[in-house]
Amino acid sequence: MAELSGAQLDALVEQATVDAYDDDEQLSALHVMIEDNLVTPFRTTVLGVEVTVKKVRLREGSGIVAICVRGRHQQTIGILDLPLPDPPPQGSEWIEAYRHRCR
Repeated sequence: MAELSGAQLDALVEQATVDAYDDDEQLSALHVMIEDNLVTPFRTTVLGVEVTVKKVRLREGSGIVAICVRGRHQQTIGILDLPLPDPPPQGSEWIEAYRHRCR
C-alpha cells in the first residue's frame, strides 16, 4: 500500500466522522470503519513473536484495540501500537487515518 498524504488521511477521517459530534462519537465512527474494512485475520510480529490479529474492538478507556492470538493465548494491543506486516492487510489505511487523527 502506498503511503497516503495528509490530505488523503484527512479525507478518510472526514468520511468516517461526518456525522460524529464529539470525541466519543468520532472514536466510535473510526472503529466502525476499521472493523468494516480491515481484513482479518492477519499475521504480524509483536515483540519478536508472530501473532494472529483476529479482530478489532472498541474498549472503554483503551480506545481501539486489536485482539491478538498465539496458540491458546490472547492479548489486546492498542491498534496504534500494533506493528503492521509488510505488505499491510487490506483496509489498513483506516488505521493510518485513526493514527493521523490522534496526532
